[in-house]
Amino acid sequence: MMARAVRRQCPAWLSDCADDIAQAALIKVMTAERRAEGERPLSSFYLHRAAHSALVDEIRRRQRRQEISLEGSGEPADQEPRFEPSAPGDPESTASFRELGEAVRDCLLCLKRERRLAVALYLKGHSVPETARILGWELKRTDNLIYRGLADLRQCLLRKGHRP
Repeated sequence: MMARAVRRQCPAWLSDCADDIAQAALIKVMTAERRAEGERPLSSFYLHRAAHSALVDEIRRRQRRQEISLEGSGEPADQEPRFEPSAPGDPESTASFRELGEAVRDCLLCLKRERRLAVALYLKGHSVPETARILGWELKRTDNLIYRGLADLRQCLLRKGHRP
């Protein structure tokens, strides 16, 4: 049932991973069931929502995977980051997004290493506790580094003429 729910909602470009996504959804359902200790029955609606949630998580994870090197080489670690212009084929919009991406990269490289690492993970979609766990730092330290780093990043972008 879960695999069918995932396949129904899965976009074509992700269909080869439908079984893996269904398995991730089942793990989430089993974890939630274990926490609830069987107090609430599992409805088909809940299973469809879990399938949808797992699918969205996979799409977000794939979007976050497009990363750049933050160690100063200036070259992409995997491939060039993708910035989506509002109108495909619009050269002005494409140039604007490329310029913004380069400005963010330059500003990140100007941050102190610890702030750069914390902010980069945060911008990639990791929460503060996840970032702390990944980097092996205390939660409060990570929280401070992220928010101070974001403030530094914001100021650098403003100096470069980029407004929110």
